[in-house]
Amino acid sequence: MQPILAGRHAAKVNALADELGLERRIFSLNDPADIEAALSDVAVVLHCAGPFIDTFLPMLQACIQTGTHYLDITGEIEVFGEIYTADAQAQAAGVMLMPGVGFDVVPSDCLAAHLKRRLPSATQLSLAFLGHGPARFSRGTARTSITNLGQPSYVRRGGKLTPVPHLSKARQIDFGRGPKPAQRVKWGDVFTAYYTTGIPDIENYIASGGGIIWLLRLARYFTWLLRSPLLKAALKPLTRLLPPGPDREQIERSGSVFWGEVVDNEGNSAVSRITAPEGYYLTALASLAIAQKVLDGAAPPGFQTPAGAFGPDWVLEMEGIARMDVA
Repeated sequence: MQPILAGRHAAKVNALADELGLERRIFSLNDPADIEAALSDVAVVLHCAGPFIDTFLPMLQACIQTGTHYLDITGEIEVFGEIYTADAQAQAAGVMLMPGVGFDVVPSDCLAAHLKRRLPSATQLSLAFLGHGPARFSRGTARTSITNLGQPSYVRRGGKLTPVPHLSKARQIDFGRGPKPAQRVKWGDVFTAYYTTGIPDIENYIASGGGIIWLLRLARYFTWLLRSPLLKAALKPLTRLLPPGPDREQIERSGSVFWGEVVDNEGNSAVSRITAPEGYYLTALASLAIAQKVLDGAAPPGFQTPAGAFGPDWVLEMEGIARMDVA
């Protein structure tokens, strides 16, 4: 694949484009006319500029105006919700809108669809993930996390997004090596899995080290402070001290596991897992795989989810991904 690299910083974009031998376009997201001009001959945009709550709207609007399919790698529930409201416009323009084409939410969305297929009567869906190995968050993920500080967490109840306290529920989850403590968190699947499966009650969990969990629990008592724009402005420059992302060795030594459970009103249940590569590498694999599908003509118009558009099994075509039915 030969993508056109785009961004607002000429020196950075040109350096990478020269290194890779790729075409480049320099523009910011401040002027709609500039964006539309840059997209006039482009079939699909893979939007990677986060925090997405700050960047998605001008790119989305330009894509609809120019008939360009829109993909992004967000995991922000608020962004999923805003993009969903553009469904009718996108359908009228013949444009597909698919946010979340990376680590969040491709494997978990396909897992949710598979579980719904296993238990069509399901009314409750729980999803969880575990990252293992030396790879850590990138500075971009850290900046997005700071932007979202103090925001409510969500679950689905009766098909509606319902705010709940952060880390307000814990459970033991077996990711393949025995039970591990996991905490309920805000994650994109709470939005997308409902449209993929129709299951009305949905929760997300993360398994992590005890130190991180206790730090996040402590933060619950300082929500009023974490919402402060001044605090966020002070914290964001500190993210420059973080690495841009894991290096190749860290990626190769790391991986991820996705777990899902569905339950129906009669108490019947099904549990499945997906094992996958490290999260950032998985994002590259999944987003490019979906971009290729769009270029090949598989782009139903309007708001779409990965499994809703392509089914639960296509994720298994990607390198290093396997699925197991546990119960």
